[in-house]
Amino acid sequence: MITDTFQIRPRYGEVDKMGYVYHANYVTYCHQARNELLRKLGLDEVLLEEHHIILPVIAFDIEYKKPAHFDELITIKTTVNQMPKVRFSFEFEIRNEQNILLNKAKSTVVFADSESRLPKNIPGFIEKILITKFKSD
Repeated sequence: MITDTFQIRPRYGEVDKMGYVYHANYVTYCHQARNELLRKLGLDEVLLEEHHIILPVIAFDIEYKKPAHFDELITIKTTVNQMPKVRFSFEFEIRNEQNILLNKAKSTVVFADSESRLPKNIPGFIEKILITKFKSD
């Protein structure tokens, strides 16, 4: 299992008239958290693009529990539970400063060739990086 945390403070423009973070912004927060986890693994988007790899989202599911508010520090825990093959799945838990669960989400992307746009197996250099992280558990 690979786990990482990412923190963010919702900006004023991300809050609706009720004072809650607008629901669609959580998708963006999870995307940022996923990218930060990949960056920490040495798999930032620039490197992926250099290898002609894109990661299109094929599924995203979110369960809202409680709202986040403007300028409230929220923590997004990102977890990868299994070694990817073609599909690469991420789980997210978003909590506020009081450690109250605000929502849970799951996102699945696929490895795809940036030119053909066709799915492909996990590239070897990514597999090598991830295997070392899974073995260190």
